[in-house]
Amino acid sequence: MGPGEAIAIPIVIGILFIGLPWLILHYVTQWKRSGGISREDEQLLDELHDTARRLDERLCTIERIMTLENPNWRAVCNDPTPPAIRQERTR
Repeated sequence: MGPGEAIAIPIVIGILFIGLPWLILHYVTQWKRSGGISREDEQLLDELHDTARRLDERLCTIERIMTLENPNWRAVCNDPTPPAIRQERTR
């Protein structure tokens, strides 16, 4: 056994039995500590939920208004052919 091996063996053993478990336990502790969402993230999530709800209400209002003005608006919007082509075909 040479002098390089005599130094390398304790270093490898130290890394395997001290360094690696310390690294794993450190990140497990960090993971457990931040297990839930923070207050800031929770507030942001609540704000996003309220914004989505308001946008959904606005969309429903717009759909009601459009239905009152033109009850057939959904069929017109879903038709893939433009009006000019439709007029040419009917001539």
